Amino acid sequence: MLRTMVTATNTLSQIQHQLDTISSNIANSNTHGYKAQQANFSEMLYQQFDNDKFDKTLRQSPVGIRYGVGAQIGQIQANQAQGSIQMTERDLDFALTGKNQYFNILMQDETGAAQTVYTRNGSFYVTPTEPGIVSLVNSDGHAVADSNGQPITFPDDVKQFTMDADGSLVVNYANGPAQTFQLGITALQKPQVMEQIQGGTYIGLPNNLDELGYTEENILTNLQGANRQVGIQKGALEMSNVDVSQEMTSLIQAQRSYQFNTRAVTIADQMLGLITGIR
Repeated sequence: MLRTMVTATNTLSQIQHQLDTISSNIANSNTHGYKAQQANFSEMLYQQFDNDKFDKTLRQSPVGIRYGVGAQIGQIQANQAQGSIQMTERDLDFALTGKNQYFNILMQDETGAAQTVYTRNGSFYVTPTEPGIVSLVNSDGHAVADSNGQPITFPDDVKQFTMDADGSLVVNYANGPAQTFQLGITALQKPQVMEQIQGGTYIGLPNNLDELGYTEENILTNLQGANRQVGIQKGALEMSNVDVSQEMTSLIQAQRSYQFNTRAVTIADQMLGLITGIR
């Protein structure tokens, strides 16, 4: 009976993680560039009882008895499907239409050093950094990186923003020649390796790449140069690809699984009480 309770409680904690993932998806259903997350379960360790030596019955299932200890979340995978495009007609709104392509954002880590993170949210703004100079930032105030990994800064006498055919940002000034910046855009070869940052709005490289058997070159491809292939649309934003109806269905299924496992704990406790009463 104790093992039944342990098996159920092991699974309960994992279902709670699934519920948290579904809740995050629903909460970010209107977040630009957000990619829905899906929790995939796998079997935990189990014992194999080979008690069928005299059983000659042909069966399709594995022979013997497998006594497991519950299920666990094997992977939380992001759905990389393209979200719908929302037209804004704003000069500094950009929607990525290329698959697995992400903007490069410079975010400060716990030590204050700048680290590169990645997002599909292309809602950008300008903010003053020093007299006469402004910086290109995103909606959270983090600096937008160019193709060389440096913050994009330019004089504040901007007249208009336009875009070249290769996805480069062209800054037109009231007085003087225009200036061109290649927005830092990275293609992810293995997006499932990336880890979520700040609730999934940003993603970044995990700290244990060596343990996973990958290098940064295996995962990231920086798109730069004259022949870079970038899918980008100016004056638009990519919406979240969360399907709310599907998430609600998954939420009901997860709640039923949670209820089933809590019921298993209750029944095991009642049976232990009966055994104790008999003794």
